[in-house]
Amino acid sequence: MTQLRTARQKRISPEMERVAQREGLEPELIRQGVENGTIVIPANPRHARLDPCGIGKGLSTKINANIGTSLDHGDIETELGKLRLTVEYGAHAVMDLSTGGDLSAIRQAIIEASPLPVGTVPIYEAAIEAVESHGAIVEMSGDDMFSVIEKQAREGVDFVTVHCGVNQRCLAELKSHPRLTNVVSRGGAFLVGWMLHRQLENPLYEQYDRLLDIARHYDVTLSLGDGMRPGSLADATDRCQIQELMTLGDLVERARQADVQVMVEGPGHVPLDQIVANVQLEKRLCGEAPFYVLGPLVTDVASGYDHISGAIGGAIAASAGADFLCYVTPAEHLSLPDFEDVKDGIIASRIAAHAADIVKGIPGASDWDRKMSTARRGLRWEEQIALSVDPAKAASKHARYAGKTEGTCSMCGPYCAMALVEKYLGASIGRC
Repeated sequence: MTQLRTARQKRISPEMERVAQREGLEPELIRQGVENGTIVIPANPRHARLDPCGIGKGLSTKINANIGTSLDHGDIETELGKLRLTVEYGAHAVMDLSTGGDLSAIRQAIIEASPLPVGTVPIYEAAIEAVESHGAIVEMSGDDMFSVIEKQAREGVDFVTVHCGVNQRCLAELKSHPRLTNVVSRGGAFLVGWMLHRQLENPLYEQYDRLLDIARHYDVTLSLGDGMRPGSLADATDRCQIQELMTLGDLVERARQADVQVMVEGPGHVPLDQIVANVQLEKRLCGEAPFYVLGPLVTDVASGYDHISGAIGGAIAASAGADFLCYVTPAEHLSLPDFEDVKDGIIASRIAAHAADIVKGIPGASDWDRKMSTARRGLRWEEQIALSVDPAKAASKHARYAGKTEGTCSMCGPYCAMALVEKYLGASIGRC
């Protein structure tokens, strides 16, 4: 019994109740959103520790943090450390993108330890197994792909990125309209190479009903991946990207008909003036399905600072209606992220999400800012620090230089604007 099927039977599941509690909304509103497909609740019943969250229209903007090993670095303890940081710093979901080590053991350890929904990209494991067994990614079969998807669902994964829209028609667009950066999605590239080598259709597209059967059985939410997302501003919103998006719109409808929850992943590198249009296109073509965006990054040159580029794009996208931001870390394009990168990526994305929630009118969003402003007016430093998105960093910055004037910071000292105006305006009002 999937969350979508339960909602269609006009019943409210415990997961819907929990989402309503977390959002400060009525459970019936959550049920209606799930029924309409505008809200998803990734919640595999086999994920025992899960504290579910909702993603979609009318809800606060959610943040995903990617963790995982590479062939060169990482182990279970390191990834569990990153998981602890994702929880501590306020991410709402985590994806295990491991490509090195014992993938199944790493994934199961993360699922067992995580109160957050856990996502994966199953094609990674299928490709790695093909290399280990046959020497090449293109040697994996369609059965291999589906076997890995089912195995991960059985282990308790809550949502999976599947690049079902990378089909032969999309590939034809890529050939006829060359790109500057071609295909930058790792999963998308695996499938493009497979299709070109075998001259066959993508099994995840051709056998989509088989995928739906697995997702329905385990109530795994499908995250329809953007295998043709632009990897540079020059490729943004091109024919290949839009062709894939139109295909995903059809697949969203088929998933809903099968009682399978579904969301859609969005572009990577997009100039500022195209972000809103990209969100509107997804909502229009994909039936208001929750939109999960990587950034988007608004410039190609922010290496080392891509978390800032991504936060700028994420704020614009979310304020226009995107529902789920995949964090971008300072290590993007450069290396495997370390603990500090994970933290910086989450904080940057949380700021972007909160800025958008104010615009969206999400209950309680602007109240947080009002409380901070009130504390600043009163020069109540402990309260300001506690209200900060990262209290530990705020406290460290405030204490870095000792202020010589009591009650002020070391920047303004006796010339503090808040203190001066409060002193003389208060006296003036008192005389009146």
